[in-house]
Amino acid sequence: MNVPSWQDTSYGSKVRVARWLVEVVGEGNRFTKAAMREAFPGVAQIDRRMRDLREAGWVIDTNREDLSLHSNEHRFVAEGEPVWLPGKGKAKPKSSLTATQRSEAMKADSYLCRSCGVGAGESFGEGHGTAQLDIARRQVKLANGDTERQLVTECHRCRIGNRGSEADLTDLLRSVGTLGPVERKVLAQWMDADQRTYSLLERLWGTYRTLPAEAREAVKQAVRGESQ
Repeated sequence: MNVPSWQDTSYGSKVRVARWLVEVVGEGNRFTKAAMREAFPGVAQIDRRMRDLREAGWVIDTNREDLSLHSNEHRFVAEGEPVWLPGKGKAKPKSSLTATQRSEAMKADSYLCRSCGVGAGESFGEGHGTAQLDIARRQVKLANGDTERQLVTECHRCRIGNRGSEADLTDLLRSVGTLGPVERKVLAQWMDADQRTYSLLERLWGTYRTLPAEAREAVKQAVRGESQ
């Protein structure tokens, strides 16, 4: 199979910028729009051609998805369809969400990222900026074996880690079926509150796990002495 060079002007600008990303930038590396424009002098709308690659499965992050990037930087994360081949990289019908769909999805998710629990505008801590929430389409395997895309609220950081993930409802429901009455009641309480509450025993265990070895041994002796 002949793979074109990014410098081959007989190909369109989308194909050429795709090959430029592969040949010059390389997966995992950063680039700037300025560098891309310098590589394609006089080529109109080269920025748009780069963005069009996302419709063909090319993953190109901005500082919205990758907090380590500066505002003028992008990262070429992964190659998508070989757009230089006939029939590949054709524009797919867009299925944009309406404002009502977006609002209803966020309301159903309590305006929180369902992966990490952060709210819009809240800090990630340690100087990693604040959260921006958006609606993602998550693959869900239903109990009847079918798979469908469902809407879920996620922050821009979690969307990166969850790309391509699938929720297996069948497996989850099977596990729920193994719970005893007490465990089911506790799980139901967490679901009603939309958060997990921790018992005193769980909090003590969590604190104990953080202690140095000498301090852990002191707690062990105290617990064993009280339980005898």
